[in-house]
Amino acid sequence: DAARPAVNVAALVGHTALRNNHLDRLDRPADAAEIAAMRAELRDALAHGALGLSSGLAYASAFAADAAEVMALAEELHAYGALYTTHLRTEFDGIVGALDEAFATGRHAGVPVIVSHLKCAGAGNWGRSGEVLAHLARAATQQHVGCDCYPYAASSSTLDLKQVTSDFDIVITWSTPHPEMAGRTLAEIAGLWSMGLLDTARRLQPAGAVYHGMDEDDVRRILAHPLSMVGSDGLPADPLPHPRLWGAFPRVLGHYSRDVGLFPLETAVHKMTGLSAQRFGLAQRGLLREGHWADLTLFDPAAVRDVASFAQPAQAAAGIAGVWVNGVESYRDGQASGERAGRFLGASHSESWEGGRGKGEG
Repeated sequence: DAARPAVNVAALVGHTALRNNHLDRLDRPADAAEIAAMRAELRDALAHGALGLSSGLAYASAFAADAAEVMALAEELHAYGALYTTHLRTEFDGIVGALDEAFATGRHAGVPVIVSHLKCAGAGNWGRSGEVLAHLARAATQQHVGCDCYPYAASSSTLDLKQVTSDFDIVITWSTPHPEMAGRTLAEIAGLWSMGLLDTARRLQPAGAVYHGMDEDDVRRILAHPLSMVGSDGLPADPLPHPRLWGAFPRVLGHYSRDVGLFPLETAVHKMTGLSAQRFGLAQRGLLREGHWADLTLFDPAAVRDVASFAQPAQAAAGIAGVWVNGVESYRDGQASGERAGRFLGASHSESWEGGRGKGEG
């Protein structure tokens, strides 16, 4: 509140942040005393308005955490009406099992589950979105589950040796030992150095990368599914970040809704406003309704489009005339007003998920 943010801010408590605060190293599961300490810190954050617990089980910092560790932490959530969001343990061949782990965590704790940026990653996984979404939909008949999706067939993260492949382009966005290689593909750098892809990746580390590892049909299928919200995700400090930081929402409004016809405009808007507010328990937000907070975007539906590209990602979208945050004009015709009208949004789960209480709820 004292920081006076320019936009509204809601917070999740990171599983890895808890691990980092209470473990001497991250390449092992937590012991009973460490889990107790993490639970106490999580409980304190929830009491101060955090919306829930988030995990990134695919990453080296949390991969060693077993399901029991996450479930023990999640036990704190129900008393606060909080939820569990997860970057799945894997989005590659084992994605269905990873979904089952997430669903089991939600059932154990009696809380809703949101899968962060659902995707079918890796060339061997292309075309499986129908199977994955059917699995998600089946779970939704038993418990509260949902997902978000960003509207691109490429992901962005640190350069991960486990994801090095020749199946698709991997673009290096930064490298501490070799900053001059930013913007080149891993294959191109390997050719320059006359090395294999894996050895090249090791030489570049620590580094960041954009992985063009998804199939466009899968992206569209996930984005269009009724359980899916629109999300952005990204690394703002990356020298060559993913364009989703600037283009995700206008890309859905312009490219996918207007140009491709994936869904009507009102569905696009709902997936990034009302549905998100409902899922995260943000009362009096996400709908254009008297008595609600006036978080508004004025855009031209015929002109709105994403301008940000992978080559030049830091570009504002076209067709957005104005933005109001809590009723205060904060952006007009490409310029921020300088007003800082955002607020910290604590949890307020006064509105339940659609469909009533799932069987997995306590």
